[in-house]
Amino acid sequence: MIRIGLAIDDRDWHARALLRAFAMRDVTVVPFRLADAAFDTAHPYGLAVPGFGNALPTAVLVRSISAGSFEEVTRRLGILHALRELAVPVWNDARAIERCVDKSTTSFLLGHAGIATPATWAVEGREAAVAIAERECPSGPLVLKPLFGSQGRGLRLIAEAADLPPPETVGGVYYLQRYLSTGTRTFHDHRLFICAGEVVAAMTRESETWVTNVRLGAQPLPFSPSAELADLAVRAAACVGAAYAGVDLLVDRDGQAWVLEVNSMPGWKGLQRVAPASIAAHIVAALLAALR
Repeated sequence: MIRIGLAIDDRDWHARALLRAFAMRDVTVVPFRLADAAFDTAHPYGLAVPGFGNALPTAVLVRSISAGSFEEVTRRLGILHALRELAVPVWNDARAIERCVDKSTTSFLLGHAGIATPATWAVEGREAAVAIAERECPSGPLVLKPLFGSQGRGLRLIAEAADLPPPETVGGVYYLQRYLSTGTRTFHDHRLFICAGEVVAAMTRESETWVTNVRLGAQPLPFSPSAELADLAVRAAACVGAAYAGVDLLVDRDGQAWVLEVNSMPGWKGLQRVAPASIAAHIVAALLAALR
């Protein structure tokens, strides 16, 4: 009997959409918090997952991992690593999540794979960041992003070294990326949702500011990606080992497409507003197909 573990923090909009999609397929789903799972060497598998007793889930779908101390987050990721060691399919597994949560690792892997991504630097200490800004800003502004962060929070445009904030505001790490312009009158980029190697939905995010996150006010618009953009997004998701991902792309003023970010726990509430079919249903169908 298939019993899927759904790792969530609470039953938010996304969790409810996934639960409905599983219910449509008569699949038993057990929602649980990774914070409540435990390493337990007295357990038959050495791992106790809430709701599964002495058994293991058939698979685990990770919707979210709650914030916590370094130790807490490390242990929760360790639970996912342990599930993989026990041959439990995990979407997305800890390796993919770790690669995406740390933006510098994502940038490294994209560049190493030859996937077009903006020039990026990640250094410790303001002195090192100042040296980069003094060297690179004469050629155009940089974007400072939190190394760990999402939903467009904490982004800054760096036009000169003086724009760099003190180290305590960025955890001592400066992640800097070349700012790219579309050359149009509006600020926009594209989000492609990848699942099991396919584009299942896409949108353009149009904004009055250069930060194009829907949660910060950007407008989601229908978008049909070209075969080139679809292939770029699929390769970016594969590069980090993500079974499903939100890939952010930008086409610059010269028509060059760039991968800005890969999100291993993407939200899709805004995207669903312009997608023709249920994204949750796509995720569920692809996961169940992978179990056959």
